Amino acid sequence: MTCNETAVLIHALADRELDVVKSAEIEEHVRGCASCEQAQADIHRLKSLVHDPALRFIPPKSLERQLRSALRREVKENARAQSSWWRWSFVAASVIAIAAVAWAIVASLDRQSANEVIAAQIVSSHVRSLMAQHLTDVPSSDQHTVKPWFDGKLDFSPPVKDLTQRGFVLTGGRLDYIDNRPVAALVYQRRQHPINVFVWPSHGDAKSATQASVRQGYNLIRWTSAGMEWWAISDLNLSELQQFSQFLQE
Repeated sequence: MTCNETAVLIHALADRELDVVKSAEIEEHVRGCASCEQAQADIHRLKSLVHDPALRFIPPKSLERQLRSALRREVKENARAQSSWWRWSFVAASVIAIAAVAWAIVASLDRQSANEVIAAQIVSSHVRSLMAQHLTDVPSSDQHTVKPWFDGKLDFSPPVKDLTQRGFVLTGGRLDYIDNRPVAALVYQRRQHPINVFVWPSHGDAKSATQASVRQGYNLIRWTSAGMEWWAISDLNLSELQQFSQFLQE
């Protein structure tokens, strides 16, 4: 059992999806490998984070009772008025609007919680690749070498750009595991600063604006483009990392 094989299967091990023999092989490897042991510990911390009640928004049970009570009061008052039908339509529309706003808030919180979990995984993978000196499985500055290397290893073909002339040198790529699926990790270098770029298919084709954040001293930039989800992370200053992300989107 190698580190690469363990990286692909270690999440399945944490979710108890493997058979006894494969689980034993991975556990034996983890006991003798500091980087994989750290990866396993990161996964367990992430699972705890996912189940953290602080990341979820659950409407109070009293909300439905309050809405129903308010609606009954409006109906009784409107029944006394001459234009009761129009007022009822107004009340119904108001309730629908309130429900739509509440749903939008809950959906937004769910998306933010999901992105928080993914961001934590991105940081862990980036740090792990630096600590284990395992930035690349295919070390190469040739995009025509890196891109074909992923064939047969992923269920998609990641876009690979040569940005050497722009000051960002492609140094290779590797397989990684983010958001419960294998993903492509493209590695670039800007002076002494390595940049990890994680790529996998997005849930929709719509292009989104870049979103920047800082975690554990690392700058992260996320965007979606051409049906792909992109995350770039580095200790490079934010302005240069944003410039890099724009080059990738051209």
